Amino acid sequence: MMYRIIKRYCLMFLCIIALMIFFINAPIVCHGFEIMIDVAPSTLNIQSQGTVVTVHTNIAFSSVEGGSVTLNDIPIDWWKADNQGNFVAKFLMSEVKAMADAGDLVVPGENELTLIGYTKDGAEFTGTQTITVINVLPSGSGGK
Repeated sequence: MMYRIIKRYCLMFLCIIALMIFFINAPIVCHGFEIMIDVAPSTLNIQSQGTVVTVHTNIAFSSVEGGSVTLNDIPIDWWKADNQGNFVAKFLMSEVKAMADAGDLVVPGENELTLIGYTKDGAEFTGTQTITVINVLPSGSGGK
């Protein structure tokens, strides 16, 4: 009888140890979070000669997996830290303008741009800003 009780407690103890090992080794689920972004230019002229769209963020440069960042599914061209140590993303303006040709931007109109990326520990972050898109031939003195 005593042998059965000891056997039962040993079996229960081994099950508890196995469950503890399982939960300790279980993957950690990372949840996404929102960040603030500032898109420049805030008014995008399809006719402009600009070369990049810059997105300033409030997330630390050191925490971002730079190559994971996209803007409305456009891959990042390059990235850097600003003078506060925050992540700054650069996208080719020609690729952003191409969204108008594809019908993904309302011209003229207000359009949401969404930055999506991942931190180095795998958490997804997103930030959204509305910009104005116009199609106006530039005029002016041309630097005179």
